[in-house]
Amino acid sequence: MKNKPAYALGSVDNVLLLLHMLRDQGRLKVADVARELGIARSTAHRLLAMLVYRDFAVQDEHHTYLPGPFFASMPANAGGSALRELRARTRPAMEALCARSDETVNLMIRVGTEVRFLDSVESSQILHVGDRRGTILPARYSSGGKVLLAALPCDRLRELYPDLTDPQRAALARELDEIRVRGYALNVDGTEQGVSAIGAALRDGRGSVVAALSISVPSARFGAGRVETFAAELRRAVTEAEQALAGFPG
Repeated sequence: MKNKPAYALGSVDNVLLLLHMLRDQGRLKVADVARELGIARSTAHRLLAMLVYRDFAVQDEHHTYLPGPFFASMPANAGGSALRELRARTRPAMEALCARSDETVNLMIRVGTEVRFLDSVESSQILHVGDRRGTILPARYSSGGKVLLAALPCDRLRELYPDLTDPQRAALARELDEIRVRGYALNVDGTEQGVSAIGAALRDGRGSVVAALSISVPSARFGAGRVETFAAELRRAVTEAEQALAGFPG
């Protein structure tokens, strides 16, 4: 039998109950949430807005809240312990990269056609890209997603993107070819206006691509003259992280 903690946090408990409701009911209205949780409609709206922000929920045209992409983006081939170890092993390299670049550094994995941010080390600059943990983005447009797609064979890419037109498929193939040669991918305002990034793939001890590291930068500081500097620092961080990943997943 589970006992409620003596110092339970009501707001946290409400969010967790909301996640259960989204999973089990599939469709939620603000009024339904307020009634079931016994909270004000304004509070219910704020809680749901945070779930949307963190990709746990989406809102349709009828102002109904539905399960978000997070629920469909749980890795099928990596358990929680493996992901925790991946974060732990790469964290020192991420912190060192953040210190050298003075920009926010991210760790992400690909799940289908999306990338999920597992960890972030935030820059200390006043103007910086914030913590991206839990964020889910289209792999085709994010820097980390592009390098992870570049590691896939052509037939796998066709399976992932069966609806691309021939010109779209050709453009994606050209971009991925360039990334394989260059060793890194760029995202300049591709997923969020005013945010740019550079990403590179991480390999485990067997040589398999398991994740990606990226540096996220306000676009105002992401001039052409800084790309090679960021790329050099990113390559150094990848080397450090891959040394730590020797023996992973074991």
